[in-house]
Amino acid sequence: MGIDGKEEAGRLFLMTRHDDAAATVAAYLADHESRGLLRFITCGSVDDGKSTLIGRLLHDTRGLFEDQLAALEKDSRRHGTQGERVDYALLLDGLAAEREQGITIDVAYRFFSTPGRKFIVADCPGHEQYTRNMATGASTADAAVVLVDARKGLLTQTRRHSYIVSLLGIRHVLLAVNKMDLVGYGQATFDAIASEYRELAASLGIESVTAVPLSALEGDNLIECSANTPWYTGATLLEFLESVPVDAPASDSGFRLPVQWVNRPNQDFRGFAGTVAAGRIKPGEEVVALPSGRRSKVARIVTADGDLDVTTRGQAITLTLDDELDISRGDVIAAAHDAPQVSDQFAAHVLWLDAQPLLPGRPYWLKIGTAEVGASVTEIKHRVDVNTQEALAAKHLEMNEVGYCNLYLDTPVPFEPYRDSREMGAFILVDRQTNATVAAGTIDFALRRAANIHWQQVDVDKAARARLKAQVPRCVWFTGLSGSGKSTIANLVEKRLHAMGLHTYILDGDNVRHGLNKDLGFTDEDRVENIRRVAEVAKLMTDAGLVVLVSFISPFRSERRLARELFDEGEFIEVFVDTPLAVAEARDVKGLYAKARAGRIPNFTGIDSPYEVPENAELVLDTVAEPPEALAARVVERLLETR
Repeated sequence: MGIDGKEEAGRLFLMTRHDDAAATVAAYLADHESRGLLRFITCGSVDDGKSTLIGRLLHDTRGLFEDQLAALEKDSRRHGTQGERVDYALLLDGLAAEREQGITIDVAYRFFSTPGRKFIVADCPGHEQYTRNMATGASTADAAVVLVDARKGLLTQTRRHSYIVSLLGIRHVLLAVNKMDLVGYGQATFDAIASEYRELAASLGIESVTAVPLSALEGDNLIECSANTPWYTGATLLEFLESVPVDAPASDSGFRLPVQWVNRPNQDFRGFAGTVAAGRIKPGEEVVALPSGRRSKVARIVTADGDLDVTTRGQAITLTLDDELDISRGDVIAAAHDAPQVSDQFAAHVLWLDAQPLLPGRPYWLKIGTAEVGASVTEIKHRVDVNTQEALAAKHLEMNEVGYCNLYLDTPVPFEPYRDSREMGAFILVDRQTNATVAAGTIDFALRRAANIHWQQVDVDKAARARLKAQVPRCVWFTGLSGSGKSTIANLVEKRLHAMGLHTYILDGDNVRHGLNKDLGFTDEDRVENIRRVAEVAKLMTDAGLVVLVSFISPFRSERRLARELFDEGEFIEVFVDTPLAVAEARDVKGLYAKARAGRIPNFTGIDSPYEVPENAELVLDTVAEPPEALAARVVERLLETR
């Protein structure tokens, strides 16, 4: 064979090898794509061995690269707690603080796969202050691995995490009784813990519990059955993970598309983009836009790879409709024959995550799906004891507590009960000032009052009442410490306005507590309700065409903001009566500060309860620099400017 022939043969050989390699890669990718995906979490109390278990599982399933193994060995010598042995927990503890303290703080997500299935595992922290992180990991999980230290048994945090697992709808739980090597692999110990946990699971409504005796450090019953537990004949942890059923949504559930974005690249195209939350739809089928209730038909299903004939759950799509409907972010496009409910009042379970307590009446942002609306908790029906699941009376919720609450939204939203749809039934509450997530919740049902109560239209409105009085309605909200001079200045303002022929009314803090609010005390919860009621009364009086002067300490910014939001733009005037605490205390006309200092009046503003100074008040009155008459004149002047 000549040189040219040898070269040609070489090229053919290389091409064949290349084609074989390409076919092998294609076959591998096809096999990889066809494997099912299981999302699961590990949770439990501190030092139960969650990170060690996942690290050992990644190692034994060959889910680590050589450089990761080398780094793990190096980190084990530097940060490890196992002497000369590999500390598998370091694979998951990625933060410096986690390695230094030997604890899990943030949720660590890891991907690995076996011939049977692909996995995404969330290693959740065990400390109580990081319960919010655990709830985050559980919100998307199909199964949970709950670890228990065989030496300690079930602890409070184990019960708390199990309750959250139940609350978030995880139906399959593996109870991993870990550190069996430290109790001599005793069957009696394992059986006692498994029995106690099954009783807990039954009370929580968890349907499926599989108990496995483990030693994450030694690898017992992790991948293969261990000779150290001959009395155990059940599945290993990996066998459970590979075989546990993933609860797929019912294929006949109605189509749901929470709208994320209105796609308008040019004047000839207007589509509604989002991720399909449930069901399927085809061009030509009828849909309804919620909450408006307007109907149309699907014209096209547009994707980056071209138009589709039918949608499936989890796809990112853009829908175009036959009709021009007013649809925006936060709306839901649903199958017309099977649409979700729309409501603005719910009964829901709320997991409180903030250091500041949840107080009914305070305003928050509620995010559900792609919608964001104003919301408040109107009532805490009860608090749940995570140890006994007993319903306990509560006026507020502290961090990591779960309550069953009624919520009110300022705008109706489409929803489904959480038991039917995670996407349409889960929400978070966000603090309006800090934008921090303060709560996570699951909707149970819409309150009947939401459907039974409607606004009654009247012919005589606020504008007509104001014209009759020849004045512009206003709410002037005086806020400041007790003894600051609020009532004195408000009284002088009313006298001047009355002399000018204006119709006014004063709502004074002390006077209102003799009647409307006589049932309220001075706790933070009662202060919030006190201001809520007064703000609603002030709104009604303004609607009647009056100039309302409200004189209340109203110490919290959030409640003053809630009051402001009840009124039209420019109708609410906040007046901060700025008097230093020492000056207000020196006046002490009622002797209240002296009693508070002596401990005879608890929760007194400025002493043992905070006063939050207004940040953007329309008027700031310095009572040290000017007399009350001059300050009253300034308020009247401001009112006349806005007439």
